[in-house]
Amino acid sequence: MHPHIEDYALIGDLQTAALVGRDGSIDWLCLPRFDSGACFAALLGHKDNGHWRLSPRSPEARAVRSYRGDSLILDTVWETPTGSVRVIDFMPQRDRQPDVVRIVEGLSGSVEMRGVLRLRFDYGRAVPWVRATGGCRVAVAGPDSVWLRTPDRSTTYGKDFSTRSDFTVAAGERAAFVLTWHPSHEPRPVQIDPFEALQDTLDDWHTWAGRCRYHGPYREAVMRSLITLKALTYAPTGGIVAAPTTSLPEELGGVRNWDYRYCWLRDASLTLNSLLSAGYLEEAGAWRDWLLRAVAGAPDDLQIMYGLAGERRLPEAELPWLSGYADSVPVRIGNAAVEQRQLDVYGEVLDSFHIARTAGLPSEPHAWSIQRALVDYLESTWRDPDEGLWEIRGPRRHFVHSKVMAWVAADRVVRALEANPKLGGDVDRWRAMRDEVHREVCERGYDDERGTFTQFYGSAELDAATLLIPRVGFLPGDDPRVAGTIDTVRRELSHEGLVRRYSTEGGSVDGLPGDEGTFLACSFWLVDALRMSGRRHEAREMFERLLDLRNDVGLLSEEYDPAAGRQLGNYPQAFSHIGLVGTAFGLQDGAGAD
Repeated sequence: MHPHIEDYALIGDLQTAALVGRDGSIDWLCLPRFDSGACFAALLGHKDNGHWRLSPRSPEARAVRSYRGDSLILDTVWETPTGSVRVIDFMPQRDRQPDVVRIVEGLSGSVEMRGVLRLRFDYGRAVPWVRATGGCRVAVAGPDSVWLRTPDRSTTYGKDFSTRSDFTVAAGERAAFVLTWHPSHEPRPVQIDPFEALQDTLDDWHTWAGRCRYHGPYREAVMRSLITLKALTYAPTGGIVAAPTTSLPEELGGVRNWDYRYCWLRDASLTLNSLLSAGYLEEAGAWRDWLLRAVAGAPDDLQIMYGLAGERRLPEAELPWLSGYADSVPVRIGNAAVEQRQLDVYGEVLDSFHIARTAGLPSEPHAWSIQRALVDYLESTWRDPDEGLWEIRGPRRHFVHSKVMAWVAADRVVRALEANPKLGGDVDRWRAMRDEVHREVCERGYDDERGTFTQFYGSAELDAATLLIPRVGFLPGDDPRVAGTIDTVRRELSHEGLVRRYSTEGGSVDGLPGDEGTFLACSFWLVDALRMSGRRHEAREMFERLLDLRNDVGLLSEEYDPAAGRQLGNYPQAFSHIGLVGTAFGLQDGAGAD
């Protein structure tokens, strides 16, 4: 049986991340980058696919865990019949190579511990050659090499194609393990001092967290979400991955399993808003600059997602040797949706530049020329069907959200020129485009009889993305069409008060079998729409219910199954935490009003 998704906590070094289970097992880690092959892949298979467990030997041991202050340092306190210990898991922000540090501190009595390290490179497929050298164990397979440094007091030996360490920790004693990756053709990596690294890492995180400008009633949740977003940042380029995992299912046992270890343009404007609102100008600037580099080129070649450094080729493949999380197959790496046509990304990109501009981020000389090229291209293509925001793997359609975002694209360049005519551009033509898109969406995308915007032209289906209509400024929050859409979405797309993206019955829209959970980002969008329509009390109540869905260390996945009471989808999910931060700021701005 796999642990529940919410049973995992996150550690990372701003270039990759690991998932640590309640049982003390690291079951997912890709080295050296988020999108590299996993050396621990038990998350998507079984323990023989790679894991690293460090825990008391007693079967009666019980654990409580938490993050150390505003940091990504995980403390797990184990209570056993003979004593208690604290296991400290973290990854220092790297100078060169990635390190995973696990420190065991004796708190009371005496506790027998065991470490079991089972390295399997290439997503659990390649068994490395392991040898002892210079007080370390080194595991090598092809281009990958991992060095394990164990405490002097431990007895370390090989058994069942794993490396085991047995040792005892008494009150006041400490024992440290350090796992270091580096290319197998290079000399031995430089060793870090694990205890100095712990203090440095804590100082780094507390300094960063101290810059947060949010001091409202939900600060703990906002800060944890911002730390999670920071952890999902690939520091060398400023790109932010949607999640550090692949193929965690949207339905247990289902086929809706995708690789989210890439950077989506759809996240751009919402991420920028969250970072800028919280005062993280440096991170917002790095994300904006990543966006500029990624979208540079012919506007008809704009992709919906890119690699960590802006790579364009993300070929999708299946890994048949992995049995999948909870037998959910296939396990996929890469993402074929990169080839899709999604017109909404033009609006999201142009909205991002607008947000950066109004926030006062220093402009780049070529940024405006890119924006002009994008809106010029969109002017001739916005009438075409596309796959839409949700990466539908069915036929292209005239999705209402895509058209709304085309309006956003035109609106943002018009507003830029109205504020600064010296930028240059045909403001009258773009204003006419904006008016035409608005008129068509209201005529063809709105169902007068039901009083709601629909998923696509001529459809009776609904789409939770239409909840963004007031947020992007397409219509004011008090417009009756917005109120009608809110009520209809709540009535027809809600499941126990949480919001689904759209109906999956029969696979008629997305071309896929099976079902999925409620989508957490959409549930935050409903809170925003309620607040903007003046229903602040309802908004706050729903927001606080969403906060209760976080796990014990404050993390959210992509989706939630209200019936089973568990999280679903890739984890932790940037889109969900972006939604939490943005909604908290919106509720703070409206504090005191009902």
